[in-house]
Amino acid sequence: MRLYRLTVATIFQRKAWVICALAVMLLPFALPLISSATEKPLLVQPARILAAWNTLWSCTLLWGFFTAARQGEDNAKSGIGEYFLTTGVSATRQLFEIWLAVFCFIAPLTLVTAAICQWAASPADPAERALWWVLNLQYTCLFLLVIAQLLALAVALASRFGSIVGFSVSLALALYGLWGVGYLENMLKLEENPILRGLWLYSPQYRFADLTQRLYFKSGALPAAAFWTMALYFVGILGVYAGISRLCFRTQRSS
Repeated sequence: MRLYRLTVATIFQRKAWVICALAVMLLPFALPLISSATEKPLLVQPARILAAWNTLWSCTLLWGFFTAARQGEDNAKSGIGEYFLTTGVSATRQLFEIWLAVFCFIAPLTLVTAAICQWAASPADPAERALWWVLNLQYTCLFLLVIAQLLALAVALASRFGSIVGFSVSLALALYGLWGVGYLENMLKLEENPILRGLWLYSPQYRFADLTQRLYFKSGALPAAAFWTMALYFVGILGVYAGISRLCFRTQRSS
């Protein structure tokens, strides 16, 4: 795991993760205080939920994907990938170790966000509070499943086409899956189109992993069957993206 340790050390040394960590820990408490939520105490906790998860999504989509793309490009461009290849570390393992290094920075931020929602924004009603941890756990699992596949794609595309492509494509896919498919569905409700219908059916439905509104409105945990169906769906996409990422990943840039 030498490449993993090297990647972790590189990301740690650049210190950008500190800004994300401070944002995730402080903004959920600071933003509600400067918003209209202070006029009604009942709105402070919902505002904290929105601030917590929206901050995490923003940090992950911007810093997380950028970091993954940069590490993928540096591994191929600097000769590190070629060096590790000569020492017996295969391209598949290099992709995994770079992905794991970036993921190990995202996962703690996710756990911190879930912890803030669990202990600083939990409902006052005992019945709602009893299932609150289940919903937080479900959100954490779905979030990590979505981000894991896109991080791998960012690393792989950047190693072949450069960090700008790796970052842009992964970010575009995330934004499309979170919000674009919803707009596409609304268009189909107004006017049916077989081409758009096919595009919608094969689009990654990342919006199902965003349970922020469910937390905000205290709608309760997802039914077990629905949660496992969604989890298996994202695991399937993860498998597809893992295959695509392996095909795209290069340990050295073409001359």
